[in-house]
Amino acid sequence: MMRTFIRVVEIWTPSRDGTVLEFQDGLYGGLEHFRLVSEKACFGYDEGLPGKAWAQRHPIVLRDLHESYFVRSEAAANAGLTCAVALPIFAGDLLAAVVVFFCGDDAAHVGAIELWHNAPEVSLEMSLVDGYFGHAEGFEWISRHISFRPGFGLPGLVWKQQLPIVMGDLGYSTRFLRAEEALSVGINKGIGLPSPYLDGQHYVITFLSALGTPIAHRFEVWVPDAAHKTLVFEGGDCDRSPGFDHDHYFVRIESGQGALGNVLRTGRPQIGHHVGEGSDPIARSAQRATLDAVVAVPVLHGGRLTAVAAMYF
Repeated sequence: MMRTFIRVVEIWTPSRDGTVLEFQDGLYGGLEHFRLVSEKACFGYDEGLPGKAWAQRHPIVLRDLHESYFVRSEAAANAGLTCAVALPIFAGDLLAAVVVFFCGDDAAHVGAIELWHNAPEVSLEMSLVDGYFGHAEGFEWISRHISFRPGFGLPGLVWKQQLPIVMGDLGYSTRFLRAEEALSVGINKGIGLPSPYLDGQHYVITFLSALGTPIAHRFEVWVPDAAHKTLVFEGGDCDRSPGFDHDHYFVRIESGQGALGNVLRTGRPQIGHHVGEGSDPIARSAQRATLDAVVAVPVLHGGRLTAVAAMYF
C-alpha cells in the first residue's frame, strides 16, 4: 500500500448522457480488491459519496465509512479504509469530475485533511466544517476552535487568492497560525485548494502532512500562461528531493503532456502512473525522487482553468 496518509485516490466522471458518475481512474497502492469493487460501481445524483458531492457542489469529509451512506463500506473495511474526502469540480454549471481521497487508520497515523467554510451572510471568517486528523487529537481540538479571515493562515490565504497554495515548515511559519500545535505533533507542510463551485459560499480544503505519514511525497502548483497554451510552475515542496523546485521554474508543460498537460487540455483531474518513465524534465525529476504516480487536480473559475494542484506518491 502507499505509505502515505492518503491510501487511495479515485476519479469519477459523468457518463455520456450525464445521468450517473462512472469510474475513470484510480490509485490504489495494492488494494486490488477495492479497485475491482470500485470499477464496477456507478453513482447517480446525490447517491453515495461521489453523488453527494455532485449534488452539494462542495467538498465533503466523511469521517466514518461504516455508518453512513457510503455504499462500498464492506469493501472499504476489508481494505482498512476508514475515512474519505470527496472534491467535486465544476465547469460552470456542468460537473467535470469528483475526486475521492481515502485514508486509513493506525497507531502512527498523523496528519490532517480539513474542510473550511465561510458563509458571508453569517460571518466574516472561515471556520472548520469537519476534518480527519488521524491521531493528532490536540491539533484537531485547536482546529475546531479557530477561525480565519481572508489572508490569514493557510485557509485564509487560499480563500483570499482563490488559488492552491503550498506551505512548508509549518511549525516555524509565521503565516501558519497553528504553528505551535503543528510542531508538537510533527505536521510540517501542507497544500490548500479552493472550491469555488457553490455561488456565494467560500470553501477551502487543506491537506496537512506529518513527517511520519506524509499526505503525499511532493506537492506542486502550476498555473496556465497568459495564452493558456502551457502550464508554468508556481511553487512546491518535496520531502524526498528538497530544492527540486529550482529546476521547475524553467519548465513549461504543453497541453496533453503527461497528467498535468492533460488537465490543461481537458479541464478534468488526471492520474499519472509511472511518472518517472519519461524523458522530459518532470519525469526525470520524479525519477530522481523515486516518485511513482501523480494526482493532478484542476481549479476552475467560471469554467476556465486557473491552476493545477499536483500530489505525487
